[in-house]
Amino acid sequence: MPVYKRLLQFLKPHWKKLAIAMLCMVMVGFLTSAVAYIIKPVLDDIFIKKDVTKLTLLPVVVLIIYFGMGIFSYGQTYLMSLVGQLTVQTFRSMLYEHIHRLSVSYFDNTSTGLLMSRITNDVTIIQSSVSTTITGLLRDCFTIFFLVGVIFYRDWQLAIIAMLIFPIVVYPIVRFGKRLRKISRNFQTSMGSLSTILQETFTGARVVKAFCREDYECAKFDRENERLFKYMMKSVKIKAISSPLMEFMGGMGVAAVVWYGGFSVIRGDATPGNFFSFMAAVLMLYRPIKKISSINNEIQMGIAAAQRIFEVLDTPAEITDSKDADVMPVLQKSIVFDRVFFSYGDESVLKDISMEIKKGSVVALVGKSGSGKTTIANLLPRFYDVQKGSIKIDSRDIRGVTLKSLRGQIAFITQQSILFNGSVRDNIAYGDLKKGFDAIHAAAEAAYALEFIKDLPDGFDTIIGEQGVKLSGGQRQRICIARAILKNAPVLIMDEATSALDTDSERKVQMALENLMHGRTTLVIAHRLSTIINADNIIVISKGRIAEQGSHTALLEQGGEYKELYEMQFKNGED
Repeated sequence: MPVYKRLLQFLKPHWKKLAIAMLCMVMVGFLTSAVAYIIKPVLDDIFIKKDVTKLTLLPVVVLIIYFGMGIFSYGQTYLMSLVGQLTVQTFRSMLYEHIHRLSVSYFDNTSTGLLMSRITNDVTIIQSSVSTTITGLLRDCFTIFFLVGVIFYRDWQLAIIAMLIFPIVVYPIVRFGKRLRKISRNFQTSMGSLSTILQETFTGARVVKAFCREDYECAKFDRENERLFKYMMKSVKIKAISSPLMEFMGGMGVAAVVWYGGFSVIRGDATPGNFFSFMAAVLMLYRPIKKISSINNEIQMGIAAAQRIFEVLDTPAEITDSKDADVMPVLQKSIVFDRVFFSYGDESVLKDISMEIKKGSVVALVGKSGSGKTTIANLLPRFYDVQKGSIKIDSRDIRGVTLKSLRGQIAFITQQSILFNGSVRDNIAYGDLKKGFDAIHAAAEAAYALEFIKDLPDGFDTIIGEQGVKLSGGQRQRICIARAILKNAPVLIMDEATSALDTDSERKVQMALENLMHGRTTLVIAHRLSTIINADNIIVISKGRIAEQGSHTALLEQGGEYKELYEMQFKNGED
């Protein structure tokens, strides 16, 4: 379906407002043409025939015409702006909701800044197209229709001469429009890249400063800003040349009308009033025609923005509920990985992974960086789907249950503390929005977070900043643990939850984690082996395969890769 047809689908719910707005536009066009129409009686009846009655009547008519134009112009502007804003609101909501329903792999391949540009910049351009541009286009089309009626009514022969210029006018409008759409698309892509740079450098400000890369980042920004400038100037060039070109072509038509019409008046074939009424209509006619050229440029920019938005909306989610998916019951026996294979593109990551996590047990994954530990953890909540083999919970393939019920039974604690720019209370409550303050307080206490929360300026209502920047690493992690405790999920995944902490913070976080792990089925990805010595089963992952598994003592006795990792950390003083 063409882009403009898809855009019209979003206008259907507002057809009543559009109908009233269109009626207002018809009246604006009609009253505009009426101004040209009454010039003949003004000249012939008042100035030539000196009709006192018409002199009394026509000024009142003029006032009524302009008052009506003002009322109807306000009506169509307000209603079309309302429709435009409602349409944009729908677009933003649909886009935001769809993006959140896309799979994790989409976010792996798409920058945050680009998505932000889609929701903000591109949608705003569409709003302008719907509320302002389409309004102008329809209004001017109606105005042209009525004015053409006036000039043909006044002098059809002269009207044909004036109309001969129209086919010549259409060509540059179409040509410039196509060119501008391409430039606009490039401009919006560049704007997305600029947004990406801003998002990365602002969130990574500490890294930029730590490595003294301010000049480097400024130079990168300047290059993209220069590219944006060039696209903008190309757009300006097209817009700038279209207006004088339309003026010149309009001048050709006016010149021809003046020459032919002047001779008609001199010969006595037409009255001065008739000629000037005709001339007024022609002059008023070229103004909306010229505006249509400018409006077409804006429409092309809106179509380019819509294409980019529809690209996102048309992107399917790779991970979805199957047609017959049902709710997953609470874990009763075990989680089983049965000969699981997985790869990112052509890069094989997991090969023939088979393991069992019994209910209430703690299973730890260890191994060198890049061995595939985190990928195993990401497969359980179906952030990615296995490409061969299966993952079963109580003998049920997780692809046969709903994502909401599956992920609702899993809590996450990761190395990176993901927090929001809100209060401590809001960040803990994110684990379960239905829980009251007593439950939030209890979760914070269980996570050993009360000791620092009570010292914050506003306690639980303290705003912690973006990503919890106002808190220490250990404090951020304990807020995340409190959030997981509040969720009270039966399955827990911990991905190197203490690897980035100092010894004192790690001790407090480890105490909080022990409270969290109590009674839960836990999958731990461990960097510091001292934290998983008491795990029920330790699985060593090497190059995407299971190399060894067993208890801490049994693995040390085997003298394999686990012992090598343990002794390496022991020599480095990490244990």
